[in-house]
Amino acid sequence: MKIFYSFLCFFILIFNSFSQSKASELFENGVSEQLANFRKRQISDLQYTLFFEIPNQKAENIDSKLFVNLNLSDLSQPLILDFKEKTSNIKTVEANGKKLSIVHENGHIVIPVSALVSGKNTVSISFIAGNLSLNRNDDFLYTLLVPDRASTLFPCFDQPDLKAAYKLRLSVPKEWSVLAGADVKEKLEKGDFTAYTFGESDKMSTYLFSFVAGKFKSATQKPGLKMTMLYRENSPEKFRVSADTIFNLHQQSLNFLEKYTNYKFPFQKLDFASIPVFQYGGMEHVGAIQYRESTLFLDNSATDSEKLNRAKLIAHETSHMWFGDLVTMKWFDDVWMKEVFANFMADKIMNPIFPKVNHNLQFFTAHYPSAFAEDRSLGTHPIKQHLANLKDAGSLYGAIIYNKAPIMMRQLEASMGKEAFQKGIQKYIQKYANDNADWNNLVELLDAETPLDMKKWSDVWVNKSGGAIFTDKIEYDAKNRIKSFEIQQQAEDKSDNIWPQVFQIGLVYTKEVKVLSVNINDKNTAVKEAIGLEKPIAVVYNYNGFGYGVFPLDGNNLNYIADLKDEMARASIYSNLYENTLIGNVSPEKAFECFLRGIQTEQNELVLRIATGSLNTIYWRFFTEKQQNKVQKKIEGVLYERLQANLSANIKKTLFGLFSSIAYSNSAKASLYKVWNREISIPNLKLNEDDYTNMAMNLAIFKHPKADEILEKTRTSFTNPDKQNRFEFLLPSLSKDESVRNAFMESLKDDANREKESWVSVGLANVNHPLRQESAQKYIRFSLDLVDEIQRTGDIFFPKDWLDNTVGKYSSKFAFDEVQRFLKENPNFSPILKRKLFQATDLLYKAQNIKKETE
Repeated sequence: MKIFYSFLCFFILIFNSFSQSKASELFENGVSEQLANFRKRQISDLQYTLFFEIPNQKAENIDSKLFVNLNLSDLSQPLILDFKEKTSNIKTVEANGKKLSIVHENGHIVIPVSALVSGKNTVSISFIAGNLSLNRNDDFLYTLLVPDRASTLFPCFDQPDLKAAYKLRLSVPKEWSVLAGADVKEKLEKGDFTAYTFGESDKMSTYLFSFVAGKFKSATQKPGLKMTMLYRENSPEKFRVSADTIFNLHQQSLNFLEKYTNYKFPFQKLDFASIPVFQYGGMEHVGAIQYRESTLFLDNSATDSEKLNRAKLIAHETSHMWFGDLVTMKWFDDVWMKEVFANFMADKIMNPIFPKVNHNLQFFTAHYPSAFAEDRSLGTHPIKQHLANLKDAGSLYGAIIYNKAPIMMRQLEASMGKEAFQKGIQKYIQKYANDNADWNNLVELLDAETPLDMKKWSDVWVNKSGGAIFTDKIEYDAKNRIKSFEIQQQAEDKSDNIWPQVFQIGLVYTKEVKVLSVNINDKNTAVKEAIGLEKPIAVVYNYNGFGYGVFPLDGNNLNYIADLKDEMARASIYSNLYENTLIGNVSPEKAFECFLRGIQTEQNELVLRIATGSLNTIYWRFFTEKQQNKVQKKIEGVLYERLQANLSANIKKTLFGLFSSIAYSNSAKASLYKVWNREISIPNLKLNEDDYTNMAMNLAIFKHPKADEILEKTRTSFTNPDKQNRFEFLLPSLSKDESVRNAFMESLKDDANREKESWVSVGLANVNHPLRQESAQKYIRFSLDLVDEIQRTGDIFFPKDWLDNTVGKYSSKFAFDEVQRFLKENPNFSPILKRKLFQATDLLYKAQNIKKETE
């Protein structure tokens, strides 16, 4: 009866207020553009007051209360709040002191016009907090509300351009600590609980509101700005080695950003929490950043790359305080803007912090391989994507916005000039501080600082997908001197798109390399500087790593690569070799041999990572079992010999990572076991607890005779309970018993077993390892059938992670056919998820073509 009454009230309200067509636009599931635009006109001066009573047991409900104060200027339509929870979670609704009937449909709470007044209004709602994005563990919890998950926790106007101030009160078990976007103003103990009242926060979008509560330790430092960190890491050594660095990196990032933007740190505080099971590397909540604990706390075994990655992560999240938090996109189709600036600024911040690092090389290795991986796939998309409804905003995230967009921005800065670019950015921050802006707003400001046609330039880089495939035409005269040198650009998708860009070409000679600069603005570009030069041994395109595309490469002339003195050039050509292999210009066998030669001589950790990663992929994804057997002893021998040589700890760690991933022959397993069991020690190889855990997992997958003993010894070795819980979760995925692994996969049908998404991803990778695919391939269809539910219940990166670690692990014809069958039987499969599927299965698709060519 109650449900019928709610439906009746809802439809009477709708038809009395406006037309049925208008209703369908505003009241559809999620937040449509139409609803967002109307609310932006309707609502101003928004403030939330929230109370959450958090019990001791995570299974118990969290009783909550909301007060919304706001101004209304348009009463032609009702006030529509978003609350994507069960109607039974709503206890009472009041507007301006008057109790109302509960009208809750399609994730919206409707306040009728009759209960509202022009000007100031107050809405109060008693409710049970939603659990979907309130990540509850036995002794801690944390909110993660990006991009549209605030409305799964509490009723709100869940769109980025309705910024609000928050007043928060939390009641938590008395042994718990708390962290939120403002400072604690009052603390009151009540029996077994403590009530914390926070001051009013700065204005922020709903996705940036957060709080953390639980059994955490706390550390406070003042490297400049006073900062507090909550953490659970219980290793005294890791804390001693890491704590000062963590605080100082935040301060160094602040100092750089204040100077670059000419705008002081814009918020009350910069506190942060380190969370063991956090889904991402970090999240830029105002006043309360959240990080994955393993990325922050390093020990003395950490490589330079690991230290640099931590610093970049901190710089990335700190950059968001200006780019995303202070100036926020109007709508989530411009979510890439906050991410491109966070990554772009983080790369700049690293220069003074790590003066010995080749930052051009670091930028290349951080962004190019990941950008290529998605942009070359059938699931590619433009940097800027149209978003009709905020419920689909999670699908926008990926390597295109995190990695291709910074490449685009660096090309733009190079084309404009650094000073002009910075001046435009400063104007952008100043003009839109505490407000919202879109790409067109930024383009308008940048356009005033440069003769470059910004609209034309950004149209292809921002609004078009894919990249260029370059070819060349070089002619020589009778004296073997260059007579003509032309570069042709063709869009990978065969369109007429031209990517304007600058890069260098290296002409390799016996005693030198002549470096030429190229500015591409058309389909055909003449390299006039090359005319008259002697014929080189080789031509290295993208010598400085600035260019974006697949460049010409002579697959029969690869021996010179490892001998190139310029480390950026080596990284660029190794990356280009891999891309040429994927499109069939170079055979996997020749590419493998080239990478193996490079591994034997490479002294730069970042370049070595490209070579080892590419070799590992070719070995597992594109070699037949016969080919693997043919090269296995050779590669094991090369790696083990190099591990005994006098090399830096960083190089040793990278080489050992490759060895550990392919050491499944009997002799290699025996050696790996001895390292794991500490029977042998490799000189200058520094290993930590996580390394030994990974070795144990590999040994189990490789079917070491003592696998059960190895896993049990590992399980009982942890001193950190969070790490022990993670390993125990993973144990079924490591079992030698196929039925146990099957039970693990079946358990993932229940979304409660998928809560720890980063754990699930590792477990899926264990089950679907290439050595286990014969038994696991029956779960390919199972995994595909679950994707739609994964999208509904998981966080933004989980659908892609799920696909990457299931069907994305395969190269077989069987897996390819399963994907084709699934798509044929599901013609209405979500276009968004289809794109993620194509991205995840790019190497599966490439493998079918490569195998045809080698047969």
